[in-house]
Amino acid sequence: MPLGAFSKHLTKLHRLHDLLTRILNRSGGTFMFRGPWFANMDMLITTDPLDIHHVLNKNFSNYPKGPKFRKIFDILGDGIFNVDGHLWEIQRKTTMSLFRQPNFQSVFEAIVWNKVERGLLPVLESICKPGKEMDLQDIFQRFTFDTICTLLLAFDPKSLSLDFPFLPYEKSLSDIEESILYRHFTPPIFWKLQQLLRMGNEKKLSEAFNAFDHFVCKCLARIQHESCSIDTESEHGREHFGLASLIREFKHQSGSSGDPNKFLKETIMNLIGAGRDTTSTTLSWFFYLITKNPIVEDKIREEIQTFLQVKVKDQKNWNSKELGKLVYLHGALCEALRLYPPVPFNHKTPLQPDILPSGHHVNQNTKIMLYFYGMGRMKTIWGEDCMEFKPERWISKEGGIKHEASNKFSAFNSGPRTCIGKDMSFTQLKIVASTIIYHYHIELVEGHPVCPSASIVLQMKHGLKVRLTKLSEVNI
Repeated sequence: MPLGAFSKHLTKLHRLHDLLTRILNRSGGTFMFRGPWFANMDMLITTDPLDIHHVLNKNFSNYPKGPKFRKIFDILGDGIFNVDGHLWEIQRKTTMSLFRQPNFQSVFEAIVWNKVERGLLPVLESICKPGKEMDLQDIFQRFTFDTICTLLLAFDPKSLSLDFPFLPYEKSLSDIEESILYRHFTPPIFWKLQQLLRMGNEKKLSEAFNAFDHFVCKCLARIQHESCSIDTESEHGREHFGLASLIREFKHQSGSSGDPNKFLKETIMNLIGAGRDTTSTTLSWFFYLITKNPIVEDKIREEIQTFLQVKVKDQKNWNSKELGKLVYLHGALCEALRLYPPVPFNHKTPLQPDILPSGHHVNQNTKIMLYFYGMGRMKTIWGEDCMEFKPERWISKEGGIKHEASNKFSAFNSGPRTCIGKDMSFTQLKIVASTIIYHYHIELVEGHPVCPSASIVLQMKHGLKVRLTKLSEVNI
C-alpha cells in the first residue's frame, strides 16, 4: 500500500478502524504496509484466523512482546501486559492463584453488587428524568474503576457518585491509552523527540502517568503499612486479600529495575487499567447496540423475567450461577465483543524470520498487527451477515451457549496469553447489563455521533449519550 495513501489519515486516527477494515476486505484479510525506509515501520496487518493461531498459539515462542513493544508501552514497566519469559510466568501464575482463591468469586460479586446498589442505581435514578441526557460510557468507566480499586486496593474512590467528582487519576487512564496509540503510527524518532521536549502527546502521556502513579503509590503505602498487622483469616484481612496476596507473593521479586516496590506498583497499574477499561468499553458498545436493536432489549428483559423474577421479588441479588441461565444475554454480549473488541489489535514482532500461513514473509523488522476489530467484520470469517447484531449467532441448536475458537473470536486474546479475567469480566458485564435492562428502557440521543476514539482501547470518542426511562413509565 502506498505510504501517502495511508499516512494522510494519521491526523484522523479516530477513523483508522473504518479505513483498515475497508482495506482488509479488499485485500483478502491481510496486507503489508510499507513504512518510510528511515523509520523502520513496516507493518503486516492481518485478520486471518490461521495467522492468528500461528502467532498466538502454534509458534508462540517466536512472538514475544519483545523490545519494540516494550518501547512503545514503556509506561507499563514490568506489568503483566509488557513482559515476557520468567517475569510474565510469575505474574500470570500469581494473578491466576489470586483469582482461584476459594472466596474470590463471592468477594468480587459482593463488591460489584455493592457498587450497583450504592453507586449505579442511585446515579441512574437521579438523572432519569424526562429530557435528561447522560453519558453511559462515563458512568461505566467510573463504575469499573471503583470496583477494581476496591478489589485490588481495598479502597473505593467513589468516582461514581451523585456529584460526579473529577478525579485526575481516574481520567488519566484514557489519556495514557490515546497517547500510546499514536506511538504505533509515528516514527519512533518523532515521539521520542516529543518525549524529550515534553510536548504534544508525550507531554499528555507524562502528565497522565504521573497522576495515576501518585494515586497507586499512595494506596500501596497505606496497604503495605496495614498489611503488617493484617490477619488474613479476619474480616479485615478478607477486605485486603487482593493486594495483600500480591504483596506476599511478590515480596522477593524486583523486576528489571531491581526495585520491589516499583515492580509491585507496575503490576497493580496494569491490572487496574485492564479492570477499568475492557469491561467499561464492552458495556458502552453493548448498550449502543441495544439502542439500535430494541427487539434484542425486549428479549433480554423477557429472559431476565423468566429466570430471575423470583430473585427480584425477594429483593435478592443474583449470582454467577444464576446469571449463567441468561443465554441470550450472553450471546448479546459476545456479539458486542465480536463487533467492538475492547482491545482492537495485538502488536507482535518475530524473533526469527517466519512465513505465516497466509504466505507472508516476516522478519525482525516487521511489526505484525493482529487486527481483532477487523476480524469481526470479515465475511470470510463470520458470513454475509457479519455486520448484523445477532445474539442468536451464539446459541446452539440445543439452546445452550455456542463456543467459537479463540483464533476466530479473539476478544479475550488466544493461546498462553488468553485473558485470565474472562470469567470475572462476564460476571460484571451480566450484573450491570441485566440490572439496567430490567429497570430501564434505553434510547440513544438523536444525532449523537458514536465512533471509536483514537486509543489502544476501543472507547467512544464522544461518549455514549442516552436517555433512560423507567419501565414503569414506558407505554407498553
